[in-house]
Amino acid sequence: MNTMSLTPLFRSSIGFDRLSDFFETALTTQAASYPPYNVEKRGDDAYRIVVAAAGMEEADLDIQVVRNVLTISSARREPAQEDAQYLYQGIAQRAFKLSFRLDDYIEVQGATLKNGLLHVDLVRRLPEEAKPRRITVNAEPKPVAGANVVSIEQAA
Repeated sequence: MNTMSLTPLFRSSIGFDRLSDFFETALTTQAASYPPYNVEKRGDDAYRIVVAAAGMEEADLDIQVVRNVLTISSARREPAQEDAQYLYQGIAQRAFKLSFRLDDYIEVQGATLKNGLLHVDLVRRLPEEAKPRRITVNAEPKPVAGANVVSIEQAA
């Protein structure tokens, strides 16, 4: 029996609450297998992407946001001139490109590279008009300023 994995839906979108956008992302992008990465939710409005960037330096990495698409990429590095002949080379230092669709109001706060891990911190900044408002229910309606108040009393 064939089953459809929904894993790509959750790996390439951050901050989305709309199911239709998940399906669109799953149909248009393929999940990358290199380099390995994690997408973490670190609070109500904070996210972090952690990319394993073994052997990379800050100058090797390029991070851009264009039209709500975060792209993390690295150009292919020239191997160091060493006298070693590899019998097995398991540490890949090849070029890569990872893309993540960001929801509205998600901003990149910063990026750090430490111990071979690239941390990209994201935050959701909702403008005041987009935040939920509580509406109080009053027992008596208040007249609107400038409106003509008409009396309903009629002579019998």
